[in-house]
Amino acid sequence: MREKQQKQMPLLEPVSDHPQARELEVISNIIDNTPTICGYVLQDLNRGKIIKRRTGARGMSADQVLRAAIVMRLFEFVYEELSFHIFDSRCLRRFCRIGFADKGFKKSALNANIKSLSDETWDLIFRALLGHAEQEGIEKGRKVRIDSTVVESNIHKPFDSVQLFDCVRVLTRLLQKARENFGAKVIFSDHQRRAKRRMVGIQYARGEKQRQPRYKDLLKITRKVIGYARSAEGILEQLSSADIRLLELINQIKHFSDLSEQVYNQTYRRVIQGETVPATQKVVSIFEDHTDVIVKDNRDTYYGHKVCLTGGASNLILDCVILEGNPADTDLVEQMLDRQQQLYGRYPLKVALDGGFASKDNLLKAKERKIKDICFAKKRGLKETDMCRSEYVYKKLRRFRAGIESGISWLKRSFGLTRCTWKGFRSFKCYVLASVVAANLLTMARKKLAAA
Repeated sequence: MREKQQKQMPLLEPVSDHPQARELEVISNIIDNTPTICGYVLQDLNRGKIIKRRTGARGMSADQVLRAAIVMRLFEFVYEELSFHIFDSRCLRRFCRIGFADKGFKKSALNANIKSLSDETWDLIFRALLGHAEQEGIEKGRKVRIDSTVVESNIHKPFDSVQLFDCVRVLTRLLQKARENFGAKVIFSDHQRRAKRRMVGIQYARGEKQRQPRYKDLLKITRKVIGYARSAEGILEQLSSADIRLLELINQIKHFSDLSEQVYNQTYRRVIQGETVPATQKVVSIFEDHTDVIVKDNRDTYYGHKVCLTGGASNLILDCVILEGNPADTDLVEQMLDRQQQLYGRYPLKVALDGGFASKDNLLKAKERKIKDICFAKKRGLKETDMCRSEYVYKKLRRFRAGIESGISWLKRSFGLTRCTWKGFRSFKCYVLASVVAANLLTMARKKLAAA
């Protein structure tokens, strides 16, 4: 049976005098002083499980899973590195509550337990820690700054030729698996080498005359392979449905066939018919199909998700919203302000925002919410005295807003928010929120150490 915390503390290493060890010790105390967060983790770990045994291995406690996840994001470890360092480091063993006699945890156990935490749970942990920061007087939420950034998905550049080759090789691999593992009489030809030659030829083509016939042949190959996959679906569905692995394979073939159809159609429309395909109708990766196309400042194009962040005067991140699509910043102001009211039970007194959020309508909405001073980094036709009580207050808030830029840079450099390496949209949200939680814990620890 899983436990919220270990009933008896193991024999631990003494505290080191290293600065990083002191930070980990303070973070550990914050987790101990916010006991509800381990309860949230425990609910996810036990979801859908009925465990009655009282003997044998009990696995990781909820407290250990949370601590291991925080270590992973603090140091940007992958699971294999996390397993090694938790076993090898005295400080990390102490932080994760692993005693002298314990062997640590394998990467498979760490993966299974950390990935079982949902994005809703990470959001609850995030909010509980903000409550702790308010009680400790670290952050009151009276003066905030808001900006957005992009966290990229872990995909290659979405060239149409490369995506078509991905479709061919993935569907062919699944069809081979159906034939070899389940003895299904699936009829298909392996066109992977031909598809790869066409893809490379397209990339090195010197003009449209060379590129067009190669695209036509690659589209023809892709169409054939999609046809093989559709035929295989019917053959596999006639086999025994009692095998879970077979049902999973059928679902995978259907999933990738549907995505391959979309990739085929968007490429045909763009290359053969000469259409401009809107970003909302594009699939930019068959592996991370949740990925959005984000165009910033009509200049840079990113592939991932827009993330809107609210920072406080203490440098804590007070809110984090992971968005779908590419909504304009001007459409987010009302939502972000209302979320502050939900978090703290009141609106902030002063708000500083990036210039992309500026509009007369947003200024009116902020004033309706009794926000005394609101500063847009770019005026967009607004007067300083309309936004703030004086020009002096506007300039101070404008300088204050610049601090969120350094906060975003810190999250990207130190917590991996440049690119999400976890698969799927659910895991994408968990990755971002876990990184923000780890950053907030480190910020609180440093504030407490500085005040001591």
